[in-house]
Amino acid sequence: MVEVADSAEAESLLKEADSLAGRLARVREGVGRVIFGQEQVVERTLITLLSGGHLLLVGVPGLGKTKLVETLGTVLGLDARRVQFTPDLMPSDILGSEVLEEDAHGRRSFRFIKGPVFCQLLMADEINRASPRTQSALLQAMQEQKVAIAGEVHSLPAPFHVLATQNPIEQEGTYPLPEAQLDRFLLEIDVTYPDLAAERAMLLATTGAKEAKAVPAMTGAELSAAQLLIRRLPVGEQVLEAILRLVRSARPESTEIEAVRRHLAYGPGPRAAQALMLATRARAVLEGRLSPSIEDVHALVEPVLRHRMALNFAARADGVHLNEVLDVLKAQLG
Repeated sequence: MVEVADSAEAESLLKEADSLAGRLARVREGVGRVIFGQEQVVERTLITLLSGGHLLLVGVPGLGKTKLVETLGTVLGLDARRVQFTPDLMPSDILGSEVLEEDAHGRRSFRFIKGPVFCQLLMADEINRASPRTQSALLQAMQEQKVAIAGEVHSLPAPFHVLATQNPIEQEGTYPLPEAQLDRFLLEIDVTYPDLAAERAMLLATTGAKEAKAVPAMTGAELSAAQLLIRRLPVGEQVLEAILRLVRSARPESTEIEAVRRHLAYGPGPRAAQALMLATRARAVLEGRLSPSIEDVHALVEPVLRHRMALNFAARADGVHLNEVLDVLKAQLG
């Protein structure tokens, strides 16, 4: 069990969590001025950032994925960059490259020019359109917050997050993300169409002479401090055991659940449990609580596990959907 050492530390955590909850309320209000009808998407995006992780947004064009990332960069006070992934994009276009320079005395030397990855919030737009070679350029950055170029290691700014988008419809000429890269995304979020009221509000707000603009509500330093606070929050034994039971029972090699054993080609690794531990804490803070509950685990099963599992050939041939297996896993949580 992850618990607080003493009453003084518990009181300090409570004060810090209350203060953070107030700042997060301003963040959500700021995002809500620009993004309409995507409350769950915004909540899960903030959960990802508070957990110090990366996010994969999946949805058809025009649902505000790019606008969401741009807005978060402004509201959270982060240095945000955008890279449009295309088949001809090269790793150096993301990481940077060394150039040979000559000074006034004729001496030549190499100078490293940083690429767009050297930022705090990187939007990888349509990440599956780039070749595997280019996709792999982000693997070290996403895991270790640094890149190695020409034998030199360069640290990335802190905090560092990758928010990638993917179009689930136009798959011709795309390169599916490898399992190793998918596993580095803390959450995968499906972005769906807004409801009628949200779409009406969007039309009125975005087609007039004036359009609402996002304003800063936090800073990068405050986000880093919030991420440290999330890791200090207590997690009850019941929640810890539920996370372990959930992740371990989703592995077809060792599970006792028939649906998992029959339908899955592979299950989630330890990163899934780590993601759930952090994400449940972040969700609790967003809702004004100091410690996560089983309800938080239930709410985050799909976005944490969906991209870390795959159906086998027989299950796909029989028309089985991954959500059906996830429902079975959620049911055994109680």
